[in-house]
Amino acid sequence: MTNFLIYGESDGIVTLTMNRPDERNALSEEVQMLEFVDVCNRITRDTSIRLVLLTGAGTAFSAGGNVKHMRDKKSFSAGSPMQIRNAYRNGIQQIPLALYNLEVPTVAVVNGPAIGAGLDIACMCDIRIASDNAKFASSFAKLGIVPADGGAWLLTRVVGAAKAMELMLTAETIDAAEAKAIGLVTKVVPHESLMLEARQFAGRIAALPPQTLRLTKRLLRESQHVSLATSLEIAAAYQALAHNTEDHVEAVNAFLEKRPPVFFGR
Repeated sequence: MTNFLIYGESDGIVTLTMNRPDERNALSEEVQMLEFVDVCNRITRDTSIRLVLLTGAGTAFSAGGNVKHMRDKKSFSAGSPMQIRNAYRNGIQQIPLALYNLEVPTVAVVNGPAIGAGLDIACMCDIRIASDNAKFASSFAKLGIVPADGGAWLLTRVVGAAKAMELMLTAETIDAAEAKAIGLVTKVVPHESLMLEARQFAGRIAALPPQTLRLTKRLLRESQHVSLATSLEIAAAYQALAHNTEDHVEAVNAFLEKRPPVFFGR
């Protein structure tokens, strides 16, 4: 492990912090990408985890790729076209496959610039909360490259095809207020209270039955690309699972007894 990701956990909420502040949390090496995969596998196996917060250390969320490596033809920029293709497939493209498909809800806590691959990582999360210092750009075209880490697929689903096209073809930077206006983020908060508000928001989600949260997320994801009839079939199957959990029984009893429920993820 490179310790690119700092892992913290409290009350079922995991906080992952990209920890290369001197490099603005740029993604440079394959080992960093695979660290995302390892952490996501760990989280999925741990049924006590209810939600993940993802943020960056220092002043940036993530500046994306390492431009100096592009100049020097290092890392993902090194070798023949086939070698570069495989470097992307075995490296940075593993992040969206792991993070986007994580079973538990994920919230990007965007503390500063989210540029290029940094924007794409934010879009891999289910929800985005931004500091009023945050900025966003799909800046690949400025560097003469394409969004090769999932951005073309992800950004369209977050802001719609036309707006995603505009952001990618202009490569312009937008501020947090505009990001909220186009639906890229759901909330903009003062920078100094960002993590406090993010944790309070996470707590409201994490207070709900954790297995129900996982099933609900999966249902929403699957429903994006299947027919209504298929979505209903999946929902019926998931509902059968939910009805047979101890947490469902507790939720119903607590509602009828007018008391706060206590959920254990069973």
